[in-house]
Amino acid sequence: MKVAVIGSGNIGTDLMMKVLRLGEHVEMAALVGIDPESDGLARARRHGVATTSDGVEGLVAMPGFDDIGLVFDATSAGAHAANARALAPFGTRLVDLTPAALGPFVVPAVNLERHLDAPDVNMVTCGGQATIPVVAAVSSVTPVPYAEIIASIASKSAGPGTRANIDEFTETTASAIESVGGAGRGKAVIILNPAEPPLVMRDTVFCLVADPDHGLITSSVERMVAQVSAYVPGYRLKRPVQITPVDDSVHTLVGDQRVTHRVSVFLEVEGAAHYLPAYAGNLDIMTSAALRVGERIAEATR
Repeated sequence: MKVAVIGSGNIGTDLMMKVLRLGEHVEMAALVGIDPESDGLARARRHGVATTSDGVEGLVAMPGFDDIGLVFDATSAGAHAANARALAPFGTRLVDLTPAALGPFVVPAVNLERHLDAPDVNMVTCGGQATIPVVAAVSSVTPVPYAEIIASIASKSAGPGTRANIDEFTETTASAIESVGGAGRGKAVIILNPAEPPLVMRDTVFCLVADPDHGLITSSVERMVAQVSAYVPGYRLKRPVQITPVDDSVHTLVGDQRVTHRVSVFLEVEGAAHYLPAYAGNLDIMTSAALRVGERIAEATR
């Protein structure tokens, strides 16, 4: 399936490089930007990929547009809404890497198969892709009345799109923790870490549960981490799963629901450095997950 990427910044360019290097069922057809001098467009031209700096209108006007079966949008939440409207008359399928959340949330290791026919799927956020699989792993074996995630990323890996969408990040991630992860209530926090040299992405997941089976929860989390690492090689547990008792002070988070323990999971995500530096695991997990979705959609429509 021929695919196009809208957005010639860090995320879009890294996704293009992944399609070129790793694509089995997808073929890179076009990279779309708005800055004719962007490094992404220049790199695309060097790899023989068609380009336009006229945005989505330029994509529609490109020769061969009718042959493109899937478009990845790596712009911003506001831009995706406009791009989706522009492409709707053509029936073009979309994989949205912004927090716009116009279509169903998709986390490949959790719910990809349920949304293969959706016209516009949303990749949640980098923090969501890293942590929601763990919440889903815990909720698959015991109810999770409350889950909270903290995503810490290198400040240098947060571009203008990420910084402009901080509110959307927290709201979208929290919503997906509930709807995809299975938590009764979700909360998301993002930290832009200014440390030098830049640190790789770190994610912390807290789940409140009642009377947990420690072995069952640990095994479920470890299996899920293995599933995610199959398409994000730098994704790993930083330390063993921790399950510790809690006191009554957590009632403000769960209301009248009974909880007895906190499950704590500490993750690290190192990037594959296809285009971005290895510390930008937050961007790498988004592009890796998006490629996984694109590959499966292409495979399912053959």
